[in-house]
Amino acid sequence: MTFAAAAIEQETFASNRARGAIALAVAAADGVTRRTRVAESGSLRVRFPNTQDGLEAVIVNTGGGMTGGDDFSVDIDVGKGARLVAGTAAAEKIYRSTGPDTAMSVRLNVDAGARLAWLPQETILFDRACLKRRIDVDLADDASLVMAEAVLFGRAAMGEAMHDGAFADTWRLRRGGKLVFAENVRLDGDITERLARPASAKGGIALATVLVVAADETMLDAVRALDFAGEAGISAWNGVAVARLVARDGAGLRRDLVAILAALGQSVPRLWHQ
Repeated sequence: MTFAAAAIEQETFASNRARGAIALAVAAADGVTRRTRVAESGSLRVRFPNTQDGLEAVIVNTGGGMTGGDDFSVDIDVGKGARLVAGTAAAEKIYRSTGPDTAMSVRLNVDAGARLAWLPQETILFDRACLKRRIDVDLADDASLVMAEAVLFGRAAMGEAMHDGAFADTWRLRRGGKLVFAENVRLDGDITERLARPASAKGGIALATVLVVAADETMLDAVRALDFAGEAGISAWNGVAVARLVARDGAGLRRDLVAILAALGQSVPRLWHQ
């Protein structure tokens, strides 16, 4: 293949990839949280269903999933004293790639006295999917956060397995400008085989992390008293709590996630139950 032909092929591939971005800002006025900025582009949309518990944002991917070469971003600002629950309309599906990564970035900023619950539904990776994700969270000293991210490596009920692919996940949490939580995760190759090892997930293909700021011992005791379908553990330091969950399938993981969030005093969006 000549250089010109290769360039045309690359340009054609890029022009057929999906792009999507959301920039959302909310602010409190007279004790009520309202939208101050909503920007959407590409195949991402955000909708605001009527609720009795405050403002809820639901992110919708009109493209029906993501694949290699797609690039998506979500940017949320929660203003001083505001309250927001944000999530997704459905589980996000990451389909197989011919080589390039699917790129996903999330930036969450929570100002003084504000509270954000970031509760997307599960991310499902199919065989040969390649996902590269980054989550950056900036909290004021007295801001509150509950976030839960779940990843399924195939769908057990469909007999699926992820025998080839890659998952790279980078989390950074800053509180009052100081880095208080940092994590890098990478799985590649035969991920199902790696997760089958006793020292990793012991055969579980459904994993989740719940991150809470500010946390207290009462919350931790309530979580530790739960009866889980899979396995779970929670630890805390300096007002930050992290819970890890692993289950054999997505149904068991969701049951455990709903239970742990309830123990933390956080209800899940209505769309989780549909």
